[in-house]
Amino acid sequence: MAIAAETQPREKARTDVSGAEKKRWTLNDFDIGKPLGRGKFGHVYLAREKRSNNIVALKVLFKSQLQQSQVEHQLRREVEIQSHLRHPNILRLYGYFYDQKRVYLILEYAAKGELYKELQKCKYFSERRAATYVASLARALIYCHSKHVIHRDIKPENLLIGAQGELKIADFGWSVHTFNRRRTMCGTLDYLPPEMVQSVEHDASVDIWSLGVLCYEFLYGVPPFEAMEHSDTYRRIVQVDLKFPPKPIVSSAAKDLISQSDYRYISYLSIPGLFKMLIPLASLGVELSLEDALLLQGNQWCEILEKNMKNLLARSL
Repeated sequence: MAIAAETQPREKARTDVSGAEKKRWTLNDFDIGKPLGRGKFGHVYLAREKRSNNIVALKVLFKSQLQQSQVEHQLRREVEIQSHLRHPNILRLYGYFYDQKRVYLILEYAAKGELYKELQKCKYFSERRAATYVASLARALIYCHSKHVIHRDIKPENLLIGAQGELKIADFGWSVHTFNRRRTMCGTLDYLPPEMVQSVEHDASVDIWSLGVLCYEFLYGVPPFEAMEHSDTYRRIVQVDLKFPPKPIVSSAAKDLISQSDYRYISYLSIPGLFKMLIPLASLGVELSLEDALLLQGNQWCEILEKNMKNLLARSL
């Protein structure tokens, strides 16, 4: 269930082409291949840029559907934000072009497809695999937040897997570039934090909450607050009604990480608490206690995680 987006001032988007080259693209610049997927506003195709022979994913959006849903401003914001992000765990947006009926986004091709489908196939992931994905996402979110970008819709459907098995955030449709706290409810129901459900101000910590929810879903195969009725899901989120089923078997360290997703301290607990799950797998000698995490302020958790993440990832694989 997607929640309506907020309106932002329109900004001019610029085409950002690999190799720092700027040009006006047309559909004739590409050979179109097999379909890769479809969404609410269009389709995604495998494509080859004729001059460079580079393989890309071409996302085709229909203007009529965008206008009907009144999300033109949202697309402009998505293009402006994603085209300026450079991180190995964030899908590149190389550029865009349009004709009378369609808008085309030129995207990095993630060869191994959607993480959501992989999770459905596996039912749930091992702790080692989940830890690797969560660590990759944490690094990407640290980068986004350092650029004052809040994603606001972290979920399996918005994650892709690259050729080397690396995770990539692929959809920035609900993202926002801001220096201030926000009030608008947006994103997907199962991943909404209590702040949004209660209509109070939120900040980048909403992404950290979603990371905790995602960690649970990786390990158990379902979101933690899922319920038959939307009203019950809202209630469980507000009450942080977190339950751990007996199967599959999950370690106490992983449960401890997820349990720390109390929204009152979410900015300070979730990312530092990540080490409690990853350290047993990576055999790292660094650990943050609950008291240490509560003392962290501002972006200190970003600095601590970024300092240790390269070594952590290298030793967890």
